[in-house]
Amino acid sequence: MSRREAAPIMDPEDLARELEAVRRRDECTVALANGCFDLLHPGHVNFLEGAAAEADLLVVGINADETVRELKGHGRPIMPADERARVVAALGVVDYATVFVEPTADRLIELLRPDVHCKGTDYAAGVPEEATARRVGARVALVGGPKIRNTSNILEDIRGED
Repeated sequence: MSRREAAPIMDPEDLARELEAVRRRDECTVALANGCFDLLHPGHVNFLEGAAAEADLLVVGINADETVRELKGHGRPIMPADERARVVAALGVVDYATVFVEPTADRLIELLRPDVHCKGTDYAAGVPEEATARRVGARVALVGGPKIRNTSNILEDIRGED
């Protein structure tokens, strides 16, 4: 059995140029998924597997540390962005990873122009980046099945909180 190398981790601008070259060379579709990925858990794996099934290539955007702090509060992230990106990039379903600083993936969508923008099923009430995705011609897909646990729940369990 051969081992696959970890996906490249690129800054968003370099990744946009890379995807443009890949698209010119190969007929392929691109899915973009994004999140904090602070403590990788089965829900993340389900989400990324679902996103990978939507296109030929999966790009994962990882929120920068400042954004995670704003979204999740004090004590977060548990791991810095470069480490979170390395863990995500090591997953076999991921083709490219990038870290982005904006609070939403709107700029990333505009830059990378994916064919599909994937969000977890917890966004059934509305995807923040939906208008941007549609503007660049991407469809929006909710993937990964029901969200039963998340990193916050896991941290509460570790801390013995109810």
